[in-house]
Amino acid sequence: MSSPQYVLVTGATGFIGAHVVDVLLSRGLRVRGATRSPAKGEAMRNARPQYKDRLDFVQIRDFAQPGELSEAVAGGIDAVIHVASPFTYDTTDNEKELIIPAINGVKAVLSAAASSGSVKRVVVTSSFASVLDADRKDRANGVYFTYTGADWNPLTYEESADKATSAVIAYRGSKKFAEKAAWDFVAENKPSFDLVTLCPPMTFGPVAHPVAKTADLNESNAMLWKVASGEKPLPVARVPFWIDVRDLALAHVEALLHPEAGGQRYIPASPERFSYGKAAQIVVDHFEWAHGSVVPEDQPVDESHGVDGETAAKALGLQYKTFEQTVTDLVKQAKAMP
Repeated sequence: MSSPQYVLVTGATGFIGAHVVDVLLSRGLRVRGATRSPAKGEAMRNARPQYKDRLDFVQIRDFAQPGELSEAVAGGIDAVIHVASPFTYDTTDNEKELIIPAINGVKAVLSAAASSGSVKRVVVTSSFASVLDADRKDRANGVYFTYTGADWNPLTYEESADKATSAVIAYRGSKKFAEKAAWDFVAENKPSFDLVTLCPPMTFGPVAHPVAKTADLNESNAMLWKVASGEKPLPVARVPFWIDVRDLALAHVEALLHPEAGGQRYIPASPERFSYGKAAQIVVDHFEWAHGSVVPEDQPVDESHGVDGETAAKALGLQYKTFEQTVTDLVKQAKAMP
């Protein structure tokens, strides 16, 4: 695989996508960002005047429609990083609002990439949600185990789509079935590109996309900011696994540039576990203004199982940041916002 020169990034004005854009630009590549918001695209370009000649944006109103995406991959695009995906826990119809849009979105991106004939690699942002088995028997029996890129959550489509199923569980299904659709597309159509999928857990860290106020922070960072703002009681983490968004962005770009990554499924994840109690302690230790308002709690951290972030680190050359650095960088940035 020859090194790509011009990369399409979907979800480019979002939390993860903007960091991916920055890493690509820092490597000297041209970037086309796909976004629903031309205003956010223009704001990102204005914030990066040194890269204006290598950064352009295209509006995609509906990522499930191949027509607009076909235009987005035209003009020399030779690689795609597909970050955009529906994410909401406020649903009334799991299938209609979460599952079908996620599946159709990834199919549309891959169809457009295949029709272009010029795209040589596609990197898809999946999620640890597509890996997690909340009822895994090893865990129930008290046997330590480690999730790897070979694991898939066991949810059926019917379970995920059931309107009685919680949105949290339906979201796990949407990530699984969208990622499965990507692998099935490549197996069935044998396009000109190969595929890499990344399955990160909770993602935290400073923002690089247009965010005017703390109320607009993405959900994972909003949780940390609530902790830093003294909200009580502290939330409890569903899983203890996480990654800094800057490490995740680097993982996307390295997955694009490493020829041997083709056909692989990775879980980029820090070896350090987190809890919101630990986040509260970090805030108190580093920010005098938090004294008195933030009260750390000694929350238990789930040690019953692990996650294989080492394979991704070795294959992609990652060195994971500490939770302390991630929390302090985000909180310092958020504190300066209105």
